[in-house]
Amino acid sequence: MTLSARGPATKAIRPDCPPSLEAVQNIARRVLAWYDQNRRDLPWRARPGERSDPYRVWLSEIMLQQTTVAATIPYYQRFLARFPTVEALAAADLDETLRLWAGLGYYARARNLHACACAIVDRHGGHFPQDLAELRALPGIGDYTAAAIAAIAYETCVVPIDGNVERVVARLFAIGETLPRGKPAIRRAAEQLAPQGRPGDFAQALMDLGATVCTPRQPACPRCPLRAECAASRGGEPEAFPVKEAKRQGRLRRGAAFVVLRDDGCVLARTRPASGLLGGMTEVPTTEWTHDFNEEQALADAPALLRAHPPRRRAGEGGRLQGGGGGRQRSSPLVAAWQRIPGVVRHVFTHFPLELAVFIAHVPADAEAPAGMRWIARAGLDGEALPNLMRKVIAHADAVQESGVANPVEGGGELTPCPPAPRRGAHRSR
Repeated sequence: MTLSARGPATKAIRPDCPPSLEAVQNIARRVLAWYDQNRRDLPWRARPGERSDPYRVWLSEIMLQQTTVAATIPYYQRFLARFPTVEALAAADLDETLRLWAGLGYYARARNLHACACAIVDRHGGHFPQDLAELRALPGIGDYTAAAIAAIAYETCVVPIDGNVERVVARLFAIGETLPRGKPAIRRAAEQLAPQGRPGDFAQALMDLGATVCTPRQPACPRCPLRAECAASRGGEPEAFPVKEAKRQGRLRRGAAFVVLRDDGCVLARTRPASGLLGGMTEVPTTEWTHDFNEEQALADAPALLRAHPPRRRAGEGGRLQGGGGGRQRSSPLVAAWQRIPGVVRHVFTHFPLELAVFIAHVPADAEAPAGMRWIARAGLDGEALPNLMRKVIAHADAVQESGVANPVEGGGELTPCPPAPRRGAHRSR
């Protein structure tokens, strides 16, 4: 039976006084009644009367971290089509997981996703544990994700606190302690609200309420089922909660990226180290990213290219080749003329902004890749684990190839004609 959102209102909740049992029960009734009428239709969410699949709950919650619902949905659908079960994900290579994740950002999540799938298969026989402590012991699963799986998939009486729920609870109780210091107070307040019945729906209702009504700016208080109980709304300043510290932006780092295009349509690439920023992802070669980057010295770090040197034939010996039993001769150095593309590629990571100067070079089809690097056909780039930063770099180079001007998005300002490659920019492999 669908509950009505109408019902007796209680007085506003005081932040310094725990709500009464009657108030908690009334909040649960109002929130669940609102959810029954306004729930979002999301591909990972079970329909009314269906049991939630813990694998789908887990997969969606990991993807939704630091990512919008709209951006998550196509990635989730591709993942589920390729890996319909946790066993299928565990059996796949990490490289394939990273390739499907490419573009979603925060790539440690993808590495932990694969590691967690393997742990669930190895430790738990392919079944997600129900115990919160066992869930938290899995790779990449913290307090929030463990609570989300427990509440939504197993109807455990807990309230998972993501950014949306945090905002709803902070406003409901008018919790004025500055975040992140105020998180424990918000958690304690949320724990008081968890109903014994339908905890999974209640958790998802709070998420939907924060996403669609109790929004960060201009919350739709007249449409909120908790308006009568909300201390922040009654005080006339809901946007003042939660109270957050001023965001600190990290220092700018700079570097250079090298786009090498082979005449047969291949691009030079390499795989980043498995750990650290963008670990295990595919990239074009770059310099280190530093605060004191010197662009004039950038070409010292350009990839050392080689060209296969065909064995010479001895005069009058027909098809007989010179060189020790027909073995392949050592490759010779290849001079690559580097062209500095106007503008920079900008990208913002969690802890710092980055600017990359882009250098481009064209080499013959017989050019060999340096050690630790490989050639990738342009047609195959979409199937590579290219992070958004590298997609920007390649798009920046493509803009120059197609139009001879700087990328109007990344270059900034007006379009600038692309100058010819400077002679002093030629680099000889070491």
